[in-house]
This record gives sequence, C-alpha cells and structure tokens, in this order.
Amino acid sequence: MTYPSLHMIIAGERISGGGRRTHAVVNPATGETIGELPLAEPADLDRALEAAQRGFRLWRKSTPQQRAAVLQGAARLLLERQEDLARIATLEQGKPLAEARMEVMMNVGLFQFYAGEVFRIYGRTLVRPEGMRSTVTHEPVGPVAAFAPWNFPLGNPGRKLGAPIAAGCSVILKAAEETPASALGVLQCLLDAGLPPDVAQAVFGVPDEVSRHLLGSPIIRKLSFTGSTVVGKHLAKLAAEDMKRTTMELGGHGPVLVFGDADLDRVLDTVVTQKYRNAGQVCVSPTRFIVEESVYGRFRDAFAERAKAIAVGNGLDDATRMGPMANPRRPEAMDRLIGDAVQRGARLHTGGERPKGAGIGNTGFFYAPSVLSDIPLDAAIMNEEPFGPVALINAYAGEEAMIAEANRLPYGLAAFAWTGDGKRQQRLAGEIEAGMVGINTNMIAGADAPFGGVRWSGHGAEDGPEGVLACMVTKAVHEG
Repeated sequence: MTYPSLHMIIAGERISGGGRRTHAVVNPATGETIGELPLAEPADLDRALEAAQRGFRLWRKSTPQQRAAVLQGAARLLLERQEDLARIATLEQGKPLAEARMEVMMNVGLFQFYAGEVFRIYGRTLVRPEGMRSTVTHEPVGPVAAFAPWNFPLGNPGRKLGAPIAAGCSVILKAAEETPASALGVLQCLLDAGLPPDVAQAVFGVPDEVSRHLLGSPIIRKLSFTGSTVVGKHLAKLAAEDMKRTTMELGGHGPVLVFGDADLDRVLDTVVTQKYRNAGQVCVSPTRFIVEESVYGRFRDAFAERAKAIAVGNGLDDATRMGPMANPRRPEAMDRLIGDAVQRGARLHTGGERPKGAGIGNTGFFYAPSVLSDIPLDAAIMNEEPFGPVALINAYAGEEAMIAEANRLPYGLAAFAWTGDGKRQQRLAGEIEAGMVGINTNMIAGADAPFGGVRWSGHGAEDGPEGVLACMVTKAVHEG
C-alpha cells in the first residue's frame, strides 16, 4: 500500500493546502520523506474550537445508546481496517507490524469497553429526611484538548478520543506530527461509525503554538496530555490559568526488582521481549533492573545474550523483532546517555552503536539493543528516562535496598517485581511507589484497568471507568 495523503479534520472537512506551512513525515527505517502534513494556522484552530463548542452542546445530550453505537461501530471498522492501519503505523513510526496490529486491537478492546461503560455512569441518592432529596450525578466536563505522542501512533489517539466521546464531551485531538496518518485513521473510524462531525477534530501544528492557542481559550475545559514530564509541567501551568481539568500521563523510569527466589528463565523470557518492544520507546518500559546479588551475574549475562540475538530491521519485514527508533533525536540521545554511563565506569555488554547489516540502511534511525551493568547512580541514564533500547542492570544486597532504589527517583508510572515469596509480593505491592505495579507479570494495562502514574509521572488515569470519569464533573443537587 502507499502512504495516504495528509490533512486535518475540522467540522468533518478534510483541510489541506491553502498555502499552509507543512511538516515532512519521514519513514524512520529509510530516512525518506513519505508525506507533507499541513500545519494549522490560528484561523484553523479558531474554527476547530467553534466546532468543538457546537459539538459539545450536541453530544452532551446524546443517549448512552447513541454513544455506544458509535464506539461499537468504530471498533468493527478498526477490525476491518486493521492491516492498512498497522502498515501506516509501521511506515511512519517504525515498529514491527505485529506490534502495530496489537495497537489496533488495543483500540478495539478499549472502544468496546467504553461502549459498555456509557451505561454504567452511575450517580447516587443520599439518605435525607422526608421532604428532602439529594442526588449526586456526573456530567461531561466540556470540550477536551487532547495531545498524543508518536510512540503509539494508533493506541494513544484511541485513548484520547475514546474517553471524551464515551463521557459525552467533544474533543480536539493534536496527535504527533511525526505520525499523523495513524491518528487520522482512528478518528475516521469514529466518524464513519456515525460520530457527528463537530464532536471530534484533528489538528496538527507547531506544538507550542497549538497548545497555547487551545489552552488559552475558555471553550476548552479539560487537558489530556501524554508525553514527557518537562512538557507536561509546562502545559499544566497553561491549563492552571483557566483552572482547566487535567489528566497527565508523563514520563517514567520503570524499575524491575528481580529476587533470588524468582524463576530466572521465566523472568528473562518476559522482560527481554518487553524491554525492546517498540525499541524501548514505551513510557512503562522495564528499564532499571534491580537484581538481588545472589543471581546478579547469571541474570546479567543471560540478558545480554538474549539481547544480542534480537533481529533488528525494517518493521515491514516478517523477521524483524525490533524496528528503528522513531526519529533521529532518539539514536542521538542513546549515544549521549550510554557514552556518559561508560565514561563514568559502567560496563557495556552489547549494543551502544548504530547497527549494520541486511535490511538496515545508512539513513534509517536504527540503534542496537543495548545492555549496561554496574552503572553509577550519578550517570544521567540512571536519572533521566532513556526512552530507548537499553537495559540498566545493577546488583543490590536485599529487599530493603532494592525497594529504596525503586523509589529513589521522582517518577512513579510503572514498576515490576519478580519473586516467589507470597508475603514479599504483598509487601512490594504496598511499598513500591507507582501508579501501576506488575508482580510476576508484565501485563499492567487493560481496557478495564486505570492507566496512570504518581508524582512526576502525572496524575489522573486513562482506560477503565476512571478514564470516563476523568472527563466528567461531579454535581450534588439538594432539593427541599
């Protein structure tokens, strides 16, 4: 298939051309430009805001049956279009096709769950003396400005669109300029399933221009952002000027505690694959491996051997297990962070370079699966989210020291632990500071489960009932 033509969607109209500035969309496996994306001017953003205001007035009065029909219809269309959407995502983001197909299915499951959740937005009636009536209800918050990053070009837009639509809100989506066609494909499924055109818009542009314009408008009542902590703090300050509601899913630095009583083969079978999924460009990626001393050497060496065997190449090739990084900034960041760690005394077991070989050109943004050990805590990579295909493995003396390292950083998105001790599992569940904890599993996300972090990793949640309620306000009504 060929890469589709690019546009914005405002009030149901496809907007392109007209002398607008453009952004070159690049295939990260080849470095070639595959599309030119039109960028919004202020007049485009004003038009999107006006449409969102009209859309909210309409959609807030929609019935649960109407919202469910749209979400169920979009899920069916996603299934029908799975292969085309997956190939688009791989072309513009780089990940293997198998991973892109999983993203489509993630949206299918989420939309199906939300189609049921619209019937479960319950209020309550309070106990009052005779002659009085007090009720608590949930109402849609209003138009939502939603900002989605490039690492999950299908899944992130699905999250940003699904919850507001289920709650009865309108939404303006600004997905990443690196991966626009994927986001447009998800939105088009919703529109083709009967979503009124004014309810959801898709705009692209210079990020700071778009965010300031949308968040500066009183029409927008909520901000939903997934991205780095630095940008998240900036947007939260803009939103605070008008006291807008916020859901912030920010950076992480996923600790993985591996105890001596764990089944190491099972651990390695799980975490190595998970570490290099999407070339490590995952906010919940397992990153800091905090390994008990008794099994440290065995774990480290077996991890490095498995990392060396991962097939790197174009995501469209069936043999590929890890594609390129999404843009040229990421390999540069890997060079900087790994180089700094080695200079400070860390051991590099594999990787740390741009790979060469069949299926890997000189212009793609590839980076070899990398493993570091014995990394000093003052190395930048131990304190800054690497967001790339690098595992950091250090030895620790026991449970107390391991938990202290897991909680050392201000991030608290996802954490993992592997142990056969049932009582320890309970202690870890209570003492690890993270919004999501996986114990003897890497499965920490599901359509019915809240997804979000604490501390510098943000606040609020997406997915689950919490994702819908995050797009609603609570009202208490007292009648005498």
